This record gives sequence, structure tokens and C-alpha cells, in this order.
Amino acid sequence: MHDIILIAACLLTAGTPDTLATATVTAEKGVIVSRTDTVKTVQGESVTDALMKIPGMQMSDLGGSAGLKTAGLRGMGTANTSIYIDGVKVGNIQSGQGDLGMISLENASEVIVDYAQNSISFNTARPSSDKVVSGRASMEAGSFGTYLPYARIDWNASGKVALSAYASGNFSKGDYKYALEDGTVSRRANNDIEQYRGGLDIFGKMNGGEWHGKAFFNSAERGTPGSVSWPSEDRQKDMNAFVQGTFSKMFSEIYSLKASAKGAYDDIFYSSAWGDSRYRQTELQVNTSHLFTITDWWKVSAAVGGAWDRLLSESYAGNGMSRFSANGAASTRFSLDRFSAELAAEYIMVSDNGKTRHALSPAASVRFNVFEGFHINGFARRAYRIPTFNELYYVGYGNPDLECEDAWLSDIGVQWYKNMAGWTLTAKADGFINILKDKITSAPSAEDPNIWLPYNIGKVFSSGADVCASAYYTDSKWKAGGSVRYSYQNAVDKTPDSYTYGQQIPYVAKHTAVIDAEASYCGWRLNIIWNCRDGRNDSTGEMPAWNTLDAGLDKKFVLSARHDISLKAFARARNITDTKYELSRGYPMPGRSFSGGIAIIF
Repeated sequence: MHDIILIAACLLTAGTPDTLATATVTAEKGVIVSRTDTVKTVQGESVTDALMKIPGMQMSDLGGSAGLKTAGLRGMGTANTSIYIDGVKVGNIQSGQGDLGMISLENASEVIVDYAQNSISFNTARPSSDKVVSGRASMEAGSFGTYLPYARIDWNASGKVALSAYASGNFSKGDYKYALEDGTVSRRANNDIEQYRGGLDIFGKMNGGEWHGKAFFNSAERGTPGSVSWPSEDRQKDMNAFVQGTFSKMFSEIYSLKASAKGAYDDIFYSSAWGDSRYRQTELQVNTSHLFTITDWWKVSAAVGGAWDRLLSESYAGNGMSRFSANGAASTRFSLDRFSAELAAEYIMVSDNGKTRHALSPAASVRFNVFEGFHINGFARRAYRIPTFNELYYVGYGNPDLECEDAWLSDIGVQWYKNMAGWTLTAKADGFINILKDKITSAPSAEDPNIWLPYNIGKVFSSGADVCASAYYTDSKWKAGGSVRYSYQNAVDKTPDSYTYGQQIPYVAKHTAVIDAEASYCGWRLNIIWNCRDGRNDSTGEMPAWNTLDAGLDKKFVLSARHDISLKAFARARNITDTKYELSRGYPMPGRSFSGGIAIIF
């Protein structure tokens, strides 16, 4: 395995990665210190498939379609990683982070990972402006009794208003085989899912601005099989719904506004041999940011926002538990010919259960264009996180003695890109240091591995490097190329007198390598992904290294050139080598699997 890692690392010296940016504008924080990578989605990918391509990404997947899916960046933990859908934060004080399994990439155009803000953003694909009515309908079926129907229709109602509606399903028995340590082969049970998703998007343009309204609904009934050593027959029903809107407009050459508002409702019902429980959460949030362009080279912004959450449960009397949070941010950006810099400060306040906590987080970022196509970037930021309700008060799980997590993040890197004779070449290398105090993590309890309990790691020092390379060639018939990504993370417990002092913190891989290659010709497209993780630990010790190989093949057939109607047939093979591996100990991931389907595109 170490030889494989070294080979992958050597390959990286040849080329580089993704689309990069230094600053973004969001309704929540205004012009912020930012460091992003953009990953284009591939039709048929799951959220786990897409995010596993990201250097430094820590995925938690309890296996199969029904398994809980969360993500964390550079050793920061899943609850510390914010999730955004179309620029609006996903909030859930019951779990602290929404299950990524509720998000369908069928409707997404790209995923943006922000290392400075420790966030992942999913952006909905906009309707094509070429046609009045367009759409897609597909059916995919595969191993473990899995069926994935999907339909979307887009309507350009006018030159300024477009609508998009979609519906999808996820139905799976989830009964894949897995191997125990003694070599015995068993089959996953109580891992089925029946999930329905739907949404409506309305996009609008106006003089100097745009707006976007969104409604989303997700409903699922699933098994919760637990770990293989402590099987569970528990069941879960969950429903998520939200309505949100974003608005941005430039009122003058000096002032522009961006605002968002959201209302969400989550309802989770657990049925267990130990008794049933239900958790209902309501969330409201409003955010505004104000951007002032003082000169061509100087911009200033101010942002303010607030959110209210309430959690109802039989475990809480009266009106349940509630939390009010407020945030404010101020920043300034200077952009000269070859040099730009950003300075920012963010204030957060959270009040719950009669206790109020405050934090002020400064940040700075610089970027220098050495010459055309070659840049040097760097940022430093404080990231302060207050424990979620789940971590503090969840019955049977919460730890009310948890301390707030305090971290300092820093990064310095170089980026190079070049376009020539049909080729697009990119390269990136980043070194980072994150220093965390009272990091919050969770691990299965010794009494019952199905129950994960939160605790603080007094001090964590996380350092490492991400190196990426890519090369793509395009002409009238061909598109071919690939990317190689490698990440090294040394995230160790530095708490004095800790029994895990000097050890890698749970579930953070020391070595990550991903190779992604594709080729397209005359309607045919082949995609291959190799993924490797090594150097992971959990609370019980070292975890085995693993690597997987996935491939996809599709072909597009023109049914009517006049009406622009086509059919796409596709087939996918996942974990071709049938690797036995786990992202969380006791929760085996599926072995070799196949799926295929057709899509009508009009």
C-alpha cells in the first residue's frame, strides 16, 4: 500500500487540479476570506462519490443507500463543516449537520469546497437558455435491489424568468454481502430505504441583479442496521422540507445588496425495541450582506444575519429546546494589478438553554500573480464552533460538559494553469496548518457501538499538504484527460497526559490519493476513478488501508435532430476489485456492484 501511495505522489509532480478562487460573495458573510475548489458533478454520482475526489476530505458513510453520510475537511470534523444549498446554509440543531444522503446530485451543476470557511456548497443547475422547454427523464437499476427514477423539466417562461421542477426516488434493499474478520461472509440486513425527493426552482433576472426561489421536499423510510457486531432492527422515518429565497442587486456603481431568507421543518421518528422517539425541528433564518465599491481597487462589505431553531421531543418539556444565533461580519478587499488582499472579522452569538456564548473570528487572505497563469495564495483564520444541540443535550447521546471548539486555520499555496492548442493544464500545491483546541469528536461507546458519544480532544495539531494536477485535451470530436490528487494529513492528538498523545485522530486518513480519467468520442464517454485511503485510526486502534476502482460508460444517441431529442444509455461498475473496506469501523461499505439505465433528454 505504501508503494502505491508513493507512486501516486510521484505522478502528481507532472501536472494539476480544479478551478480555484480567492473570494466569494455570500448573503451570510459578504465578501469573505475564501479559498475554494470547484468540482463538476458527473451524471449518476452519489454525494459520497463526488466528495471523495477532494483532497483532505474526510467522509463518514455508514454504508449503502440508507447509511448516514457526513463530511469534514482537513481534520476539522463533520459537525464543523457547513453545508450550503444555493448559497443558503443547511441548519439542523438536532444533528448539527444535515444528512448528505438527502441531497441528489442529479440536479446539481457543481460542488464548491471552501477550505478557509470550512464549507461545502451544492449549486442547482440553471435551465438552458437555448430552448423554451427542456428536460430529462431517466431510470437506473442495479445491485442490491436498487432503483433510481428521476425526472426534471425546465421552462423559460420569458427572457427574465425560468422555472425548473424535478422529482426523484431512491429505492434499495441494501442487502449487500460483507466479510467478517474470520473470513465468514454475511449479508447486511435492515439496510433498506424508500426515499422520495422533489423540488421547484424559480430563477429571475432584473436590471443589475437576479433572484432565486427554491422549495425542497425529502421523505424517507429506512432501516438503521447498526454495526455488524451489534446489529439493530431499529427503523427511521424522516421528512425534510424547506423554502428559501435569495436576492442580489447592484443599485449603483457603489452599492450592491445580497439577501436570503429560509424556513425549514424536519421531522425524524425512530422506532426501536427500547421505545419510540420523535424529533421535530423548525428553523428560520435571514441574512443580508452589503457591498460598497469605494474605488476600482477597494471594496468594503458588511453583513448581518440571524437564525432561530426549536427542537420538540418527548424528552423535553413545554416548548422544547430553542436556540437563537446572530452573526455579523465586516471585511475589506484591496485589488491591485498583481496583488490582492482581504481582511475580515466575524462575530457570532448563540443563546440556548439560558446560556449565551460569543466569539470574534478575524481572518486575512493574500494573493499574488507572479506572472500570467501562476499565483501564490495564503490565508489565516480563526474558526470558533459552539457545540450543537445534539452534542450537548440529545438524550442518550449528548454531553452537556462539552467545551467550545477553537481553531486557527492557515494555508499557503501556489497555482498554475495554461491553455494551449486544445490542451488545458492546471497544477496546485497547498500546505496547511490547523491548530485546534477542545476539538469535538464522536466515537462508538464501549457498551454499545450503535451509540456514538461526543467528547473533547484537548488539543489537535493538523498539518499537511494537498497536491493536484490535471490535463485535458479537446477538439471537435475528442475530449480526454484526467486528474491526480494527493493529500497528506498529519492530524495528531497533542493533549498532555492523553492516552492517545501523538496518535492520529479518529477517521482522518494520513494519505489520500485519487486518480480520475475520462475520454469522450462521438457520443461515447468512459470515466475511471481510483480512490485510496491509508493511515486511519479510530478509538480502538489502526484501521486497514483500502483502495477502490470505479468505472462508467455511456453513449448518447440522437433520436430527433430537428427537435433536439436524444437518448443516453449508461452503465456503471463500482468497487470493481471487490475491496472489503469501512469508512467507520463496524459499518462495511458495499463490495462490487453494477448499475445501468437509460435517459431521455429533450
